Amino acid sequence: MIERLYTIGGYGFSENGFFDALVKNGVDVFCDVRQRRGMRGSQFAFLNSAKLQAKLRSLGIAYMHFKNFAPTNEIRDEQKKADARAGVQKRLREGLGDEFVNGYRAKILGSLSPSSFFSDLPANCKRPVLFCVERAPCACHRSLMAQWLTEDSQLEVANILP
Repeated sequence: MIERLYTIGGYGFSENGFFDALVKNGVDVFCDVRQRRGMRGSQFAFLNSAKLQAKLRSLGIAYMHFKNFAPTNEIRDEQKKADARAGVQKRLREGLGDEFVNGYRAKILGSLSPSSFFSDLPANCKRPVLFCVERAPCACHRSLMAQWLTEDSQLEVANILP
């Protein structure tokens, strides 16, 4: 039985801080909801798939990739346009554009069900975390996913921040 749903982003964390936060919060299943499982820059090398999975394994945290929950290139392009109009860089974004939100809800979440996500998790999962790169949850699709997953339940969402 899931006790709590977490979200976490990569930006803003050091390697030690990131993994310490997962352990401190008792995360037992790491749900990678990125389309591409790599990050640019040596400071984020620990979040590239192979290194990430190896470290999680050493901590006893299961890793799962949910690519079907990642926004499509088309949806991501809408956010890039909104960021350009607002003159904001992706790493500094504090919210999502309406086109992104509407597109993600319709094209991604509209074709899936919360029960299918939860049934894919290991039976003993108690504290899964949704992971993508943006620092602020409200600037990332993981917040839309978390809201959608908990709409019809009493499940609490906790955002792990740097």
